[in-house]
Amino acid sequence: MSKSLDELLVERAKRGDVQAFEQLISQYEKKVFNTAYRLTGNYEDAADVAQEAFLRAYSSIPEFRGDSSFATWLFRIVHNACLDELRKRKRQRATSLDETVAGEDGEMDRQLAVADASDGPEQALERVEVQRTVQESISALDEEYRLVVVMRDIQGYSYNEIADALGINLGTVKSRLNRARNALKEMFGSLELLTPRVVYSGRRGKTHEL
Repeated sequence: MSKSLDELLVERAKRGDVQAFEQLISQYEKKVFNTAYRLTGNYEDAADVAQEAFLRAYSSIPEFRGDSSFATWLFRIVHNACLDELRKRKRQRATSLDETVAGEDGEMDRQLAVADASDGPEQALERVEVQRTVQESISALDEEYRLVVVMRDIQGYSYNEIADALGINLGTVKSRLNRARNALKEMFGSLELLTPRVVYSGRRGKTHEL
């Protein structure tokens, strides 16, 4: 059975091939950042977490045994880095999701800055508003529920991968996911969002409705 690209790159990275590790980073940097953002709810924190996660992965990859996929192993590292950031945040003032960033036309909303370039102005604003509401709702979930809904419905991990990454059984994964989805439904209903409404997207080209 032929090895996957990840497996080949991991083998090279474990031997000290920096270019192979950089290629792994290029494949996962967007997914890692998005995961970190969904778990922390803050762009600056997510950027710091993503950088820290890759540094930890680089230092730990010689010990990677391949018991799980590289993606699942990397998620564990991202998860732990997020937990460290959230603990630190308890001692610091969190930055608002509504902060602005500098753009060519002056200050703009952070979420507008990352809106899909194919959207028109009205679609971009609507997308941003939905994303903002979704993120605030996800952030309001207890950590154990937030983790499973981010992994399954946003990042597209399988139930088995989630169970492996979090060290829990399949029944617990499904139970937590069901509770997380029901909690989000209640939040969206209380906010009087249109129903049915696409509330978050997973892998590109695929959306989910609650």
